[in-house]
Amino acid sequence: MLEKLAKQTAVYGISTIVVRFLSYLLTPYYTRVFGQEAYGVVTYVYALIPLVLTLLTMGMESSYFRFSAKADEAGGDVPAAKRRLFATTWGVTSLAALVFFLLALLFRHPLSGMMGAAYTAHPEYVVLVAAIILFDVWTCIPFARLREQGRALHYVEFKAMSVVLNVALAFGFGAAGLFDTAFGVGWVFVANLAASAVTWLAILPTTDRTVPRIDRRLLARIFVYSLPLLIGGLAGTANEFIDRQLIVYLLPDGALAQLGVYGAITKIAVVMMLFYQMYRLAAEPFFLSNFRKSDFVQMNAAALKYYVMVSMLIFLGIALFRDLFALIVGRDFREGIFILPVVLGANVLTGVWLNLSFWYKREERTSLAIVVTGSGLVAMLLFGGWFIPLWGYYGAAWARLASETTMVAVSWWLNRRYFPTPYAWGRIGEYVAAALAVFFACEWFTRLADNMFADYAFNILLFALYAAYLVRRERIDVRALLRSVLKRGRV
Repeated sequence: MLEKLAKQTAVYGISTIVVRFLSYLLTPYYTRVFGQEAYGVVTYVYALIPLVLTLLTMGMESSYFRFSAKADEAGGDVPAAKRRLFATTWGVTSLAALVFFLLALLFRHPLSGMMGAAYTAHPEYVVLVAAIILFDVWTCIPFARLREQGRALHYVEFKAMSVVLNVALAFGFGAAGLFDTAFGVGWVFVANLAASAVTWLAILPTTDRTVPRIDRRLLARIFVYSLPLLIGGLAGTANEFIDRQLIVYLLPDGALAQLGVYGAITKIAVVMMLFYQMYRLAAEPFFLSNFRKSDFVQMNAAALKYYVMVSMLIFLGIALFRDLFALIVGRDFREGIFILPVVLGANVLTGVWLNLSFWYKREERTSLAIVVTGSGLVAMLLFGGWFIPLWGYYGAAWARLASETTMVAVSWWLNRRYFPTPYAWGRIGEYVAAALAVFFACEWFTRLADNMFADYAFNILLFALYAAYLVRRERIDVRALLRSVLKRGRV
């Protein structure tokens, strides 16, 4: 069964890398076109979008996966049951998004005033962002349906089309000199809106002419499952963006400039987030399927170990060569590259507690999501309020790490108490400790040698030794693994 997960992860992974690579071309481009403050305006808005998306989707993605599996288990007219489920979840999210857009359009001036001077001067920014959110929510459940059906390639095709169009328009607007006009960064939102609208039009044929229609009885059952996920998701998403909000409110002097640097550096951690996202896309529908408890426990335990192994390789690959990765962003933003290892560490922990969350989603104890993400939010507020006034965006990075650590600790405790799973914590701790030892050894050698070529040679050597150690420790047949992952088959 883990072979199936590996295949799904590979399909999502290879394609996601390509798609995200195209998307992240915008980071070096925008950080060279805009200054720190102007890029801070973009960073601020795009930090808010995930929170609104979480609110409007209402945990319906996870609900769709879980109730699709229950339809398979119940038997009977399964296609009709799934069609009703799709129409209901799509209908309620579409309606919520439409209401949100109309409210944003109506109250654009007060909203822009609350967001600061840069937005007060351009209330149309609010309308554009609301329209982006509208189309993204309208495509959320159709994308979930593709994942549930195992149509990974179709999923990726639509995502790739959206990104390619967004990137092409951004470069086109820049070439036309539109970013230098009074509308400025507004053209960033126009490019995104066009891409989101076209994606919605393109994905409509995959819905098999299903009309969004809400079955009230079914919706009531879904809400019992999804409401805790919504509350927990809001807390979790707030935790992911509130570090940026704290920078704005706790650093009155030069806040947007610091926010711009922080946003640019977090973008450099693209490879880590790529792995997290491709794993999540494959693992969520996989682990929410109808496995026997014994199978689920074994596969979840094994998946966490291998996730950590790959994550630590990525951590070292980026952290040890962060000076090279710093070239991705403009010169004015490279001053913050020293925070990158901390950001990477936080991203690793995000995937750990994601893995630890599958059991309570499967067992329909979704109220525990509130406990996990709520604890992370509290930690972010406490540590952010303490660190950010002292260290600026460096403090924001450490607050994020503290928050993710808290969520992992709470998830671990809940798992131990309610759903004991034989995670290989000893082996996982060993791999993390070895990776950190390699990192600090390389940092020590860098200060000692003070020679770039010697540094790179030493870093490459220790990285290779760490990779060989993982392969030998787990007795991995690399050739057989590659053949299995790359083998064609239905995923």
